[in-house]
Amino acid sequence: MVFAAGCFWGVEKHFEHLDGVIKATSGYAGGNYENPTYREVLKRRNPKRGIINHAESVEVVYDDSKISTERLIKSFWELHNPTQPDGQGNDKGNNYRSALYYTNDAQKKIALATKEVYQKLLNKAGYGAITTEIKPLEKFYKAEEYHQNYLEKNPNGYCPNHATEVKFSNEKIMTDSISPLGGKEIVVIDAEHCRFCEKFKKNVTDHYKGTIPLRTVHQDQLKGFKLHTKIEGTPTVLFIIDGEEILSRVGYMNEKQFYKMVGKFKLGKDSKAFDVAFHKSTDNRFCKKYDEFKHTGDGVFRDKISGEILFDTRDRFNSGSGWLSFYKAVDGATIQKEDNAWGMHRVEIIAKKSGAHLGHVFNDAPDGRQRFCINATVLEFVPRDKIKK
Repeated sequence: MVFAAGCFWGVEKHFEHLDGVIKATSGYAGGNYENPTYREVLKRRNPKRGIINHAESVEVVYDDSKISTERLIKSFWELHNPTQPDGQGNDKGNNYRSALYYTNDAQKKIALATKEVYQKLLNKAGYGAITTEIKPLEKFYKAEEYHQNYLEKNPNGYCPNHATEVKFSNEKIMTDSISPLGGKEIVVIDAEHCRFCEKFKKNVTDHYKGTIPLRTVHQDQLKGFKLHTKIEGTPTVLFIIDGEEILSRVGYMNEKQFYKMVGKFKLGKDSKAFDVAFHKSTDNRFCKKYDEFKHTGDGVFRDKISGEILFDTRDRFNSGSGWLSFYKAVDGATIQKEDNAWGMHRVEIIAKKSGAHLGHVFNDAPDGRQRFCINATVLEFVPRDKIKK
């Protein structure tokens, strides 16, 4: 996030001393011309028509598992006088204007919500309207090297205090918080600038099709949940039932690790279905799920864990074996692996995405075709007209 609150020397010093701030860099933002220099920004305090000047700004990179976005933005409001247009104190000009340039929607929502609350506090203290520019960051230009850590290099340098002394106390900030949905849900806690969160999103949650609702949020958006895990790292994946955490995992998981956790949560770690999926067990012949699925109407069978479509009723046939039988799997949905357990030579069928054991394939179907012998307890049936496009 990028903040402008007057001379950037003092703003940089303020932010770099906050616990959770990784880096604070002085520079320029908010203008419409490229590669600004300090001289240009000073010269264009009264720009010609069509030119928007840059503001002296500070780019703040932070770990929001240590300092929340809300706390960071509140400190920005308290740092300066956001009601003073085009300047702070005796520093006059649009290059000294108050501004906040956000890089995601969560920052925008918190900026606008805290502004609304702070405006009321300022009004009570006799101040006027907030003039702060709140816009998406287009580009940040790092300032010349002699401006970086200026007050550290020059301890007696210029560092005015323009704060109004109006403070936030326990005011409730109304942002897009999330409350429990009821029943089972998965909540992923992420953080901005967290490369493991980005990797988890790209490799796992972006492709999630399971039936248990999954939401990705920041920690400060959670309201009304009963958690047992201290959020000390991201991503943290919480498995929730009726608002209470049942399972959790802190840190990055690959797809197979994630779906094993989903399987434990959805199926129950002591269930027959979990035993089949992750311990390569086998349904009993003519089990209850088999009886339920053997005469379904037109549709598909999907992985109960990942939601991926695995088999089509058009390829189903009655083998009389007591297990669901298909001539083939959906293209690309499964993988085959040699299985020599129990002194037998078989080919195992595995769900490609979740890694769940499904059954085995044999060459004994009618007309010399293959028979995919599949455990019903790891499947869910979806009528064809209910398949999501």
